Amino acid sequence: MSKTTPDRPRRNFYGRIKGKTLKPNQRTYLDEDLTPLSPGPVSWQDNPSRQPLDLDALFGGRETWLEIGFGGGEHLVHQAASNPGIGIIGAEPYINGVAMLLGKIRAAGADNVRVHPGDVRDLFDVLPAQSIARAFLLYPDPWPKKRHHRRRFVTPEHLEPLARVLKPGAIFRVATDIPDYVRQTLEEVPRAGFEWLAEAPGDWRQPWGDWISTRYEQKALREGRVPHYLTFRRLEG
Repeated sequence: MSKTTPDRPRRNFYGRIKGKTLKPNQRTYLDEDLTPLSPGPVSWQDNPSRQPLDLDALFGGRETWLEIGFGGGEHLVHQAASNPGIGIIGAEPYINGVAMLLGKIRAAGADNVRVHPGDVRDLFDVLPAQSIARAFLLYPDPWPKKRHHRRRFVTPEHLEPLARVLKPGAIFRVATDIPDYVRQTLEEVPRAGFEWLAEAPGDWRQPWGDWISTRYEQKALREGRVPHYLTFRRLEG
């Protein structure tokens, strides 16, 4: 008998899934809003054959963006509200952050957002090749200890599938306040098929024109750390 489903890869997950006890309204958001805002079957349990998501049906043929690890959701909702002509998917395993995002979606009335409450690598499995026009990685977990650097997002395990799902010419934005994360990003992202779009210091010292400062960035500024704003473009081929 021929095999019909791929083998599930072994993926260690590092980081928080749950934090403080959820407030009653946050539990309501999760109970009422999370399923309707699903991008489709992403988990291995729901989609063992890893059939690609139908993004045209999901967003009515609109251009699709992706935010990887959206934290409390400030930036994602800002982009969705500012760009009603696109659809945006957010992936975040931290359920408290997911609940915060759902509350912000309700408040903004944004109808162009879909939410995957889990590992973005599972989402990469089922996103069609060259389907994402823009991606954001904003203040990712820095994993500051050297022995933990392999856990960072800017490693081949994450960047190669990201490159697969991005359209040629797609923009990938990275914001971080950790100098060594900047170093690793500038080393690894070009190796995965991107070019860094910077011609002068202001190109990484100044935030993007449509930027909204997140609570993570405000904490970094209070503690004296300097944000860096790195912009990459997916190369052809």
